[in-house]
Amino acid sequence: MAVTRIAALAGHFGQDIGRALEKLAGIIERLRHDGVELLVLPDATLGGYLGDLRNPDPVTAPEAIAGDGQEIRLLCRMAGSMTVCVGYAERVGDLRYNAAVCLTGDGVLGRHRKVHQPAGEHLAYAAGTEFSAFDTPVGRLGMLIDYDKTFPESARTLALDGARTLAALSAWPASITDRASRMPNDRQARLFDLYDQARAAENQVVLASANQTGVTGNLRFLGQAKVVGPGGDILAKTWSKGGLAVVDIDIDAEVDRARRVLRHLDERRVDSYHNLLAKGTVH
Repeated sequence: MAVTRIAALAGHFGQDIGRALEKLAGIIERLRHDGVELLVLPDATLGGYLGDLRNPDPVTAPEAIAGDGQEIRLLCRMAGSMTVCVGYAERVGDLRYNAAVCLTGDGVLGRHRKVHQPAGEHLAYAAGTEFSAFDTPVGRLGMLIDYDKTFPESARTLALDGARTLAALSAWPASITDRASRMPNDRQARLFDLYDQARAAENQVVLASANQTGVTGNLRFLGQAKVVGPGGDILAKTWSKGGLAVVDIDIDAEVDRARRVLRHLDERRVDSYHNLLAKGTVH
């Protein structure tokens, strides 16, 4: 029995990267002492997120850093034996990406650039082009950023690439167009939980979902960090305030148990999905 302690964090991270790194140093040290082996942090942990999704201002956009720069190297040293997934704005030449990196004290294990872009995010970031799983000390893992998890194909691609755990890093706000007086009634709050549970259940994987909290510009972030089991059940969850969702789970045993009778990946009928790769308009 190989039990892994997984923690998904809900917390507020602004544009000051130095301050975020100081905050992370304390969080990682405490969680390592508590035996956490996989820590999933929100999207835009380093540098914060946009303050306006419809008309993002490039002047006030989050600072973009190199994917192999000093900030990432410092996080590797902080992580030590812990596997950490963290979001940031990545600079590649003249391009900026909404990106995530998974790392340990041994270095970077995997990277992801957000593929699916909502509203006006394309005005601030270039889009990524692929989903790939990778090996880590806690097993094979894949990453999703924000809107990526809205699309079943994203998580399915990672599961077919062998990922047994998905790290979903988000800066997911409450509804901009239809604000609710109470967060539990918010449409985006309901969808955030629904997508987390559906992506885990349909692929029979463990999913660790982190999110920003608080307010940036005109965006109010939901929090709602959680760990979801391969049956779609929420094993631990935070609410709209900052906090940690922590679970001890034997990932392989639980995934194997979920797939013992119903094997969603094996039982697909790919010959029947004739328009899966089509780009046509839905009528």
